[in-house]
Amino acid sequence: MDSRTIAAVSTPPGTSGVAVIRVSGPASRNVATGLAGCVPEPRRALLATLRNPVSGENLDRGLVLWFPAPHSFTGEDVVEFQVHGGRAVVAVVLRAILSTEGTRPAEAGEFTRRAFENGRMDLAAIEGLGDLLRAETEAQRRQAFALYQGRLTSEADRLQRLLLPVLAMVEAAIDFPDEGDVASDTLAGARARLGAVKTEIAGLLADAARGERVRDGVTVVIAGPPNAGKSTLLNAIARREAAIVSPTPGTTRDSIEVHLDLAGIAVVLVDTAGLRDSDDAVEREGMRRAQERIAGADLTLWLAPTAKFSNETLGDQAEFWPIRTQIDRGGAEGGTARHHISAVTGEGMDALLADIAAFAADRAGGEPAVLVHERHRAIFREVLEAVGLADAHPDWNDAAELVAEALRRALAALGRSRGRVGTEAMLDELFSAFCIGK
Repeated sequence: MDSRTIAAVSTPPGTSGVAVIRVSGPASRNVATGLAGCVPEPRRALLATLRNPVSGENLDRGLVLWFPAPHSFTGEDVVEFQVHGGRAVVAVVLRAILSTEGTRPAEAGEFTRRAFENGRMDLAAIEGLGDLLRAETEAQRRQAFALYQGRLTSEADRLQRLLLPVLAMVEAAIDFPDEGDVASDTLAGARARLGAVKTEIAGLLADAARGERVRDGVTVVIAGPPNAGKSTLLNAIARREAAIVSPTPGTTRDSIEVHLDLAGIAVVLVDTAGLRDSDDAVEREGMRRAQERIAGADLTLWLAPTAKFSNETLGDQAEFWPIRTQIDRGGAEGGTARHHISAVTGEGMDALLADIAAFAADRAGGEPAVLVHERHRAIFREVLEAVGLADAHPDWNDAAELVAEALRRALAALGRSRGRVGTEAMLDELFSAFCIGK
């Protein structure tokens, strides 16, 4: 790791009341002395006039905070400057910082990477921090913060503590094979404990889909024949002209997504091409893509301006809601529709949105999931597989060595949840998704 001192603006670009410039590394003390004239007391804000360390010119007046190693975000000496948020002010202060010998501009995610390299955070917490920075809904924030605060790490530690005595019992039976009665009782107790752990791991994996929905959003696809009001409904819910509305059939050729926050849950609303028989190659491609989105949806809203519905077009799509549209134009009431709406007048729209919000809360609500990322799911699938291999041996007395090896594999996989074992390429990809000042 490059040990030079790094510096970057940690607040978004543009004009603001306050901008934060973060500096981390061995030259941080020199930076603080050069610009503020002194090093403040640790973790206490000092109001100071900031000067160019070369010319002595006054640059701005702001707050300076000092975090000596190892008690800082990165584990290194860190100094932060809170200055006025004008572009010129931020630029001139950052230039003055970078004029200090041994400093350079930070790369994307480099502050967080240094925290990881210095043992201040594990990889699971860093993944949570990344999710927290991107969170747009309350459910996403709660789940990301739980991961950032160590929910996955705590769960992995707890499961390790449950598995270690099981492994110890198996190894005791291996070390003392002459004590037949003791070994049999010991292995029986170990097997019972393992069964409970196996059930817990399977439950965490079963709940992983909910965590994914919280992060990526519950997918709701709007489908139906041409001119059923699909694009009009999308625009009405999005409250903007997200899709082109035209009386000409086949206007929508590709899927259009709108991201919503419904009662704190992320929902991805997808407008699709109208489904009908067509000789137009482009329209057929649009319909093929529509069918793909329907197949992968959590919920499909099938729109039609009639009271009669059939879901034959949807195949095995489980969640199918028939929605009668264009009720402002009249027509028969009743039928099998779940909702009767007019996206033009707004009639029935509140009830439909409330129903979708309740559906999303059922799929992605509740306490934050433990397994949030694919990396987490892969690790716990490996743990479950290893535990399953151990449990599959019918006679642990005859296969004690194989059982012990499977348990060691499970424990090793749980240890990897912290990310201390991994490839450099994986780490580069993770940290590159962070902003420069983080």
